[in-house]
Amino acid sequence: MIKTSSRLLRLVSLLSARPEWTCRELAERMEVTDRTVRRDIARLRDLGYGVESAPGPWGGYRLSPGSRMPPLVLDDEEALAVAVALREAALSGVLGTGQAALAALLKLRQSLPTRLSDQLSALDGALEHTPRSGEPQVDLLVLLELARACHNSVRTTLSYRDHAGRASVRAIDPYRLVHTGMRWYLVARDVTKGQWRTFRADRVVSMSATTEPADLTDPPDAAALVSHGIAHVVYPVYTTIRLPLSLDHALQKIPPTIGTHSPDGPEATTVRIGGNSTDCLTTYLLSLATPLTVLSPDEVRQALIRHAQALFTANH
Repeated sequence: MIKTSSRLLRLVSLLSARPEWTCRELAERMEVTDRTVRRDIARLRDLGYGVESAPGPWGGYRLSPGSRMPPLVLDDEEALAVAVALREAALSGVLGTGQAALAALLKLRQSLPTRLSDQLSALDGALEHTPRSGEPQVDLLVLLELARACHNSVRTTLSYRDHAGRASVRAIDPYRLVHTGMRWYLVARDVTKGQWRTFRADRVVSMSATTEPADLTDPPDAAALVSHGIAHVVYPVYTTIRLPLSLDHALQKIPPTIGTHSPDGPEATTVRIGGNSTDCLTTYLLSLATPLTVLSPDEVRQALIRHAQALFTANH
């Protein structure tokens, strides 16, 4: 049985490597008879692989899109490449919330053999993800542990530092991870206070899962809770801008977790955005790559003009 299973995996790998194979070519590569190849092709079809065959002496076999997704076979280099790509997708938010990439990465890491898991851990220690200006970087291993705790619904001990750098240890019931486009937040129930809270993932120092099940009675809307929490954070600097966009389009450009929106007629929206510094706000406004008017304060307006002039001069 083990020999047959290994042979089937080898056959899938070969069929995935190029558009078409003849039966004789597959038999030679796998060092088996033509009859064995035909029998293994039939087994793959039973497993849900869409394997097409062309009749005649020069006909061959090829994979076609099936009605359901069969097991995916990756060699070592391919598995590492997929893991690194998922890592970057989860941290950058290039695929939207990043939840799908993070979930896929968690599944992949759990299925990797030890030799590949060790290599990926070494890569995690060597690779760096460049965050937006002024934004701290979240540790991917911490992020994966948080995702695992949410998936397993187990009570967890969390070592955490708040915005002032004060350290604390809390018992939490993890529920969801939320990506705002700039940061990752954990939504969890604080066991001691009996309240649903949000925790910034980049402030998590360490965590340890227990064997006690999490109490997820009456869970909140995780994204709404994060948005509400961010909206009530007090920042050192604020700016108000006007976008020549309707409210719906402005919300697509600047999510509600970043700013507070107010319609300014049918085709314009004002947005109030907070930041840690004038430079952080200026960098963010430039990253929007859209026409806008800075209504206040003047220091942000002047900083944006200087940055825009410097960019124009550097490219002419």
